[in-house]
Amino acid sequence: MDIVVIIIGLLGTAILLGAALFWGLNRKRTTTPSPIAETTPPKLPSLLSQRLEKTRGSILGRLSQFLNREGADGLSLEDWNQIEEVLLEADVGYGTTQLLLNTAKDQLKTHKELGLKEVLRQVSENLFTFEKDGFLGEGVDKKPWVISVVGINGAGKTTTIGKLAQQFKASGKTVLLGAVDTFRAGAISQLKVWADRTGAQFITGREGADPGAVAFDSVTAARARGVDVVLLDTAGRLHTKSNLMEELKKIHRVVKKVIPEAPHETWLVIDGTLGQNSVVQAKEFQKALDLTGIIVTKLDGTAKGGAILAIASELKLPIRYIGVGESVEDLTPFESKSFIDAILG
Repeated sequence: MDIVVIIIGLLGTAILLGAALFWGLNRKRTTTPSPIAETTPPKLPSLLSQRLEKTRGSILGRLSQFLNREGADGLSLEDWNQIEEVLLEADVGYGTTQLLLNTAKDQLKTHKELGLKEVLRQVSENLFTFEKDGFLGEGVDKKPWVISVVGINGAGKTTTIGKLAQQFKASGKTVLLGAVDTFRAGAISQLKVWADRTGAQFITGREGADPGAVAFDSVTAARARGVDVVLLDTAGRLHTKSNLMEELKKIHRVVKKVIPEAPHETWLVIDGTLGQNSVVQAKEFQKALDLTGIIVTKLDGTAKGGAILAIASELKLPIRYIGVGESVEDLTPFESKSFIDAILG
């Protein structure tokens, strides 16, 4: 009997010791931080940086050997020639390139502690002289607020209008789309699809109808219905065709018969893949019309995004939006600092 008691006692002690050891090991395991949990994940590039990868590669990638050199003495004449070549190939344009480089040289002489990268960043940002480039229309007190959207065929004008309509609707505004492009086959139906998708109101005429009459009906209906924003989709036209430019002027004159100060905005949509050619187009449209802003599309698929610097420098017009992808959110209000950061790293 005594032996049984002793055996039972020993077994109980062993069980208690085992339980204590298991509890201690488990407590140590759960309270010791995992080295994986302490690892900080790498910082990912911003979405804009990803979408502008081709432009950044054409500028930042090729300038990387020069960017961290300090002072003007750190760069030879040959270096400056190579930098000039890179900027020209990124479609920054000759005039804007010379302005950037001459200003950068002066800055490096007086601020020898700065590297070329920081100087180029500052000089580039100074090209954008407008307080607010990007624009969604908040605070606009005109009703209806009429935006005439112009540009050449293929720039993405109608798609851009559809994306604008959705963004205006998301901000709580009522929108009317005017299908003023009555000549291009499918233009009316394409805009109607966007109206149905966004819940915007829609005004059109028959195919081949007078575009001025459609613009007149659109603005008249918007005023009668208390609509907040009118987007007029005008027919695409080559900037070299003076008769088509005169037609645009006529459309605007007709709109003024309804609302004397309208259109309140005239935005030119240009194709970012065209580089310097888009700047030439913009200059011709600017001669014919009172442009109030630029929208640059298709920047995600081109290495020619440097043309935006030329647009800011030579046209002196605010860049309202840039298109960097297919989705509605990829039409984004332009911010000069974010753009410069994206292409200079």
